[in-house]
Amino acid sequence: MRLSRCSVSIAVLLILVSGNAKSQVRPDLGKLLATSGVIQVEGAGGGGLVPWALISGYGTRDSYGANVHATVLRTQDYALTTHGMAIGFADQVEMSLAKQRFKGTDGPLDNVVIGQDILGLKMKVAGNAVYGQNEALPQIAIGLMAKRHTGVRGLAGVDSIKDLGAKSKNGIDYYVAATKLLLEHRLLLNGTLRATRANQMGLLGFGGDARNRYQIMPEVSAGFLINRSLVVGAEYRAKPHHNLRVDNEKDYYDTFIAYFPTKNISVTAAYVALGDITVLNPKQQHGTYLSLQVGF
Repeated sequence: MRLSRCSVSIAVLLILVSGNAKSQVRPDLGKLLATSGVIQVEGAGGGGLVPWALISGYGTRDSYGANVHATVLRTQDYALTTHGMAIGFADQVEMSLAKQRFKGTDGPLDNVVIGQDILGLKMKVAGNAVYGQNEALPQIAIGLMAKRHTGVRGLAGVDSIKDLGAKSKNGIDYYVAATKLLLEHRLLLNGTLRATRANQMGLLGFGGDARNRYQIMPEVSAGFLINRSLVVGAEYRAKPHHNLRVDNEKDYYDTFIAYFPTKNISVTAAYVALGDITVLNPKQQHGTYLSLQVGF
């Protein structure tokens, strides 16, 4: 499914939902500031690297919310840009759409361009991060990310990502996320388990010539609310290793700061460490992440 067709489908669905008798013509923006999370690099509501159980947007159970986002991640030798949209319905279901473009900017993979489209779906199945303060149960959501590779250019002798050893160009990640918000202590804690075959989030395809099966990967986030508008934190995301002979993939890390001046805008900046990317460039990659989100 092409990105433009997905965008139209989601927009039509939003119009239908907003016209429902139980929905309001205008979103109520009833959720607490920052409890929609930001948009992670694959388009889902969460942190920079990890999807959370929180639903995007500030609409409550009788309303809806939506946002658009643009993200730039730069390391010494690469740039990853992501843009897309996310819609939350009744603080229960989230649909997201993102387009990624990876480009080599220096080193052995200079001018290599790789892309993928990501369609995401998330559903809250238990708990409430805000109203469950006296309960041990966190907010829990299940989700998936359907990823479609859009090609690789600029690498001699490589016409398809399968030429690097990937078994599939397209694939689906499945995950379950649990988020606990401790308002008294101004803490947000999240744990996510992801079932994946993706190589470098899917940018290098799915499965490989060394291993081709789903693996369960842990991902964690922790954030501290300095005040109502400012959150600092850190994330860790485990990655499948040794799927591809040309890429001994490493885990991802980040430290971030997110600023929410209003419910209509947020800005997230982070330091990221991604390890090396393929044996063609064994240099450890680290750099900056900047994301702007606008919505309601």
